[in-house]
Amino acid sequence: MNNSLATKQNSTLMPMAILTFMFFIFGFVTWLNGPLIPFFKLACELSESQAYFVTFAFYIAYFVMAIPSSGLIERVGYKNGLSLGLIIIACGAFMFYPAAETRTFGLFLGALFVMGTGLAVLQTASNPYVVVIGPRESAAARISILGTANKLAGFIAPLALTSLVLSNMADYTADKIAALDPAAKTAALDALALQLQAPYIYMGMIILVLAVLVKFSPLPEINLDEDGNVEHLSLFKQIRNVLQRPQLVLGVITLMLYVAAEVLAGDSIGGFGKKLGVYGENGDFYLKLTSFTMTAMVIGYILGITLIPKYVSQVTALKISGLLGIALVILIVLISPNIMIALPGIPEMPLVIILVALMGLSNALCWPAIWPMALQDLGGYTKIGGALLIMAIIGGALFPLLYGALADSINLANETLAIAKTAKSGNQLAYLILLPSYLMILYFAIKGHKYRSWSKA
Repeated sequence: MNNSLATKQNSTLMPMAILTFMFFIFGFVTWLNGPLIPFFKLACELSESQAYFVTFAFYIAYFVMAIPSSGLIERVGYKNGLSLGLIIIACGAFMFYPAAETRTFGLFLGALFVMGTGLAVLQTASNPYVVVIGPRESAAARISILGTANKLAGFIAPLALTSLVLSNMADYTADKIAALDPAAKTAALDALALQLQAPYIYMGMIILVLAVLVKFSPLPEINLDEDGNVEHLSLFKQIRNVLQRPQLVLGVITLMLYVAAEVLAGDSIGGFGKKLGVYGENGDFYLKLTSFTMTAMVIGYILGITLIPKYVSQVTALKISGLLGIALVILIVLISPNIMIALPGIPEMPLVIILVALMGLSNALCWPAIWPMALQDLGGYTKIGGALLIMAIIGGALFPLLYGALADSINLANETLAIAKTAKSGNQLAYLILLPSYLMILYFAIKGHKYRSWSKA
């Protein structure tokens, strides 16, 4: 091995190690939202659509704070931006204490928004970083490594929260709570909410320690505008100029729709499982179903690390993801919820639940492929392009609300017509809103990423 190659690999190894650990933290914080949705629905007495404000509050922060995050990183640098983002996340975690003390859903949403803000800073800094620190043709493989850490945390987080905090959910079923008198009901729900205090305080303390470690880590700075052609421009001019790049604009739209699919596959499966009676022996198994989706995503990421770019290009991987997603959405909507499947070591459950989890497989390689394809040939505009891509995470805020509202409407119609026991639930039929997501992913993989001028698009 020549010295220059060895130096290049070593210069990539340390940033990748640090970023991999960072993405584990991203995943742990993000994928706690899945079990929190049915938890808050019960503890704060919410409807299906109201409960999905959990994802709205969390992911809307990406849209609101992405551009300010880009400006912040411009001033303080990438490494300080990562450290500051962690501090903001810790502050959001600490806000869970007063929110749980008062059992106020609005305060919980505020805490989630602050945590989402911290993650917006982290994502704005880290994603362009991992694209440029090595060869672009292997960028999807590098992002897949980070994604594996992210989804591994997503597998662990629901299990940890359920085991440490929500293990007695069988004592707090909706039927048992409804049977209590008003004073006993209030006391029971208050006790349920208080269970969130300790884990979020501990999580905030751990993240603060990590912020200090990142601050003093050997993570190098990078310059995405080495020729100085962009940094002198105003933010408005940077945005105006970068919107002339169709590969970025179409990438932003594709990423928004992809994030909608990823978030729904992970965060709605628990509520869907509860609707179908997937309780298990302890009455809380539906809270663990997010881990099934994360497992499918980890498998997809491992395939990406193994196959990209040696055997499969990131473009081909994205095409396969789009086709698989289209097939799964159609099957989820059409298949009967009464078809059961038994897997080793887990309770028998409807096959349709497994199909929702398998959307994690179709989603796994979308983020790793879309990012480098959308940022290709942007040069000094990579930073602002990355910020716009982070804004696309708004898909995770809007689509769950749409899904919840549609599910509520269909469920209400079923109840009104007295066909609830024979009709498919709104929770199942509402997954149809994801069909445009996978169609756009397929289009971007086939054509959208190739355009460099709107006149040729």
